[in-house]
Amino acid sequence: MTKEEIKRLVDEVKADVIDWRRHLHAHPELSFQEEKTAQFVYETLQSFGGLEITRPTKTSVMARLVGPKPGRVVAIRADMDALPIQEENTFEFASKTPGVMHACGHDGHTAMLLGTAKIFAQLRDHIHGEIRFLFQHAEELFPGGAEEMVQAGVMDGVDVVIGTHLWSPLERGKIGIVYGPMMAAPDRFFIRIIGKGGHGAMPHQTIDAIAIGAQVVTNLQHIVSRYVDPLEPLVLSVTQFVAGTAHNVLPGEVEIQGTVRTFDAELRQTVPQWMERIVKGITEAHGASYEFQFDYGYRPVINYDEVTHVIEETARELLGEEAVARLKPNMGGEDFSAFLQKAPGSFFYVGARNEEKGIVYPHHHPRFTIDEDALEIGVQMFVAATLKLLAGAE
Repeated sequence: MTKEEIKRLVDEVKADVIDWRRHLHAHPELSFQEEKTAQFVYETLQSFGGLEITRPTKTSVMARLVGPKPGRVVAIRADMDALPIQEENTFEFASKTPGVMHACGHDGHTAMLLGTAKIFAQLRDHIHGEIRFLFQHAEELFPGGAEEMVQAGVMDGVDVVIGTHLWSPLERGKIGIVYGPMMAAPDRFFIRIIGKGGHGAMPHQTIDAIAIGAQVVTNLQHIVSRYVDPLEPLVLSVTQFVAGTAHNVLPGEVEIQGTVRTFDAELRQTVPQWMERIVKGITEAHGASYEFQFDYGYRPVINYDEVTHVIEETARELLGEEAVARLKPNMGGEDFSAFLQKAPGSFFYVGARNEEKGIVYPHHHPRFTIDEDALEIGVQMFVAATLKLLAGAE
């Protein structure tokens, strides 16, 4: 199929895709609560005809399009959940749900995949193989919806999987490509320092949990700066330090929380051991005790070069050489990685920024939005790349 034919098909669904995105944006639902969203997706898919539609979990949807001739199985994933943010945009389709907002583009992802499904439903008789459209719940909240869908069998028999993210740092018209490691494993930690509280004027009668906790925070930074090769990606961020109730009281406890981001599997296992050793040494030195908890989050997203090459080639053919942006990995997390445990695949970015329109706010910001002209580009990429992958391109 030529790029002109693909663009014509996408033009026919463009208005629907924008309408679907606006409907979803106006009616956001939080992770694991996407009941109305999933029902909307289910009913919209039903209207296309020719799809086998199921509910792998309570708030997810899968549609299968099985062509008349055997071939490969290609899965395409979009996430559907929103965030606990009060929207500050004022357009007509702004969130109608107080305190909940699509502040990361998942409404656009869902709409693009619906548009892709509608196009392929029209092309069913020409499909060799199978396409699975995975509408995933709960990307934003660990343990995430991807793992649940995988456990429900949505990836059984899949040969290759692709997904995308509308990306506000990247201008509309660009496709962001990353070979190999793309997004990090987003792990979290919790530390409690248990000292002995007392009067702020009599610190000698206490075991100062704040002073000890401050040393813990400072020394944890040595892991990144002194324990690890400076060329090895690693982030260790303390994001919460909670203690005290009054200006003249030294509290008995301090709670410290934060996140660790890694790509390397061995380093991911070693960092918490180093952390606990530091916490243990400092607290023991000052007569305090501690509690340490480390929770592993999503796996890192590691793109397969062969599939990523297909994405890059597709972007170049559809949009031109200047549209391809080779990007560096970033330390954000994404549970698309769960699908990559079952089949080779690639995750890519669709630029959604437009400074002329004032669309410049970052993800998870109360004024986040996307350039809706990016939606048709996302659909074009899904359709063209899927056709290549069905044909065995890798």
